[in-house]
Amino acid sequence: MKLTIDDVRSRFIKHFDGSTGSVYASPGRINLIGEHTDYNNGFVFPGAVEQGIIAEIKPNGTRKVDAYSIDLKDRTQFDLDDEKGPSATWARYIYGVCREMMALGVPVQGFNTAFAGDVPLGAGMSSSAALESTFAFALNDLFGENKVEKMELARVGQRTEHKYVGCNCGIMDQAISVLGKKGQLLRLDCRSGEYAYFPWEPKGYQLVLVNSCVKHELAGSPYNERRLQCEHVAEIIKQSHPEVESLRDATMEMLDEVQGKITGDEYKRARYVIGEVERVLAVCDALQHGDYEMVGKMMYETHYGLSKEYEVSCEELDFLNDIAKEEGVTGSRIMGGGFGGCTINLVANELADHFKKTVVEKFEAKYGKKPIVIDVVIGDGSRKLC
Repeated sequence: MKLTIDDVRSRFIKHFDGSTGSVYASPGRINLIGEHTDYNNGFVFPGAVEQGIIAEIKPNGTRKVDAYSIDLKDRTQFDLDDEKGPSATWARYIYGVCREMMALGVPVQGFNTAFAGDVPLGAGMSSSAALESTFAFALNDLFGENKVEKMELARVGQRTEHKYVGCNCGIMDQAISVLGKKGQLLRLDCRSGEYAYFPWEPKGYQLVLVNSCVKHELAGSPYNERRLQCEHVAEIIKQSHPEVESLRDATMEMLDEVQGKITGDEYKRARYVIGEVERVLAVCDALQHGDYEMVGKMMYETHYGLSKEYEVSCEELDFLNDIAKEEGVTGSRIMGGGFGGCTINLVANELADHFKKTVVEKFEAKYGKKPIVIDVVIGDGSRKLC
């Protein structure tokens, strides 16, 4: 069921003083292609979705933030000037955003807030980025007079992940959450911050997410290890090719030159990333020509790379990908950081209903639980609702 303003407002009134504040929202995201390329300074191609986070916020005249998570039924309070901050992970996202906005010179004051989300947790749709973006956008509006530009708000969310949660993520999730536009995908250059919008109006196709309901926790997973492996390979290549600052700049030929100087795992990780940077650009070109078969081909290649080279898949996600192939789905791949979550599927309209029914039946027969099928609608980024 779609989350509404009333769902959040009723809880805000109940848990605080009966009055109301301002309501803000930010979306989760899909990523058509370009996985694990963002922290390698490559290109990504995400879109905002209709599901996201909604928060009601009201300044309280103190230096304290009183926050209630509607979904977790948990409440915490922290002081804006406390160097340590709260211990609960969900509250550290809000605390980190507050601290980073203050570091930018925004005169953040204490506030009361209640928030909820309808982004499936652990599904690779970036519920954490939606939470960060909601509060960064809101604090900029309430206290900063909108002086911080949108890409910097995205960087506030990224720094929050790095410094307060312990996940060394790239910029993609926060950028699309803040910058998203209804009916458009965003090609983002994660090195320069430059971006361009591409209309997403596929004729004869639709995007379908299949949530395996296998939960992942990126901060505690091998996600950070993958990043360090990529950075190490880039350093080795740079010794012979000074122009290479990250794997985004490397070629397969350069990688092969240093194969004897790196581990087998490092070689596989880098091979995936270099190939993925090329695939994103191929998909952008294919979309401009309406070539959805090429888009699908690249998606399958990405899944293979994520599963066999980057090794961030799991049995359930590979099984979902196999079903997509068997059912004639145009393209399918893991979406998100991996280790669980969703597959994203590009499905011809005439196959969609049968695919949705079949994937649920086959997955339940094998694993004893139903996956969740989510139709993708590309929506708007961070905004004030009322």
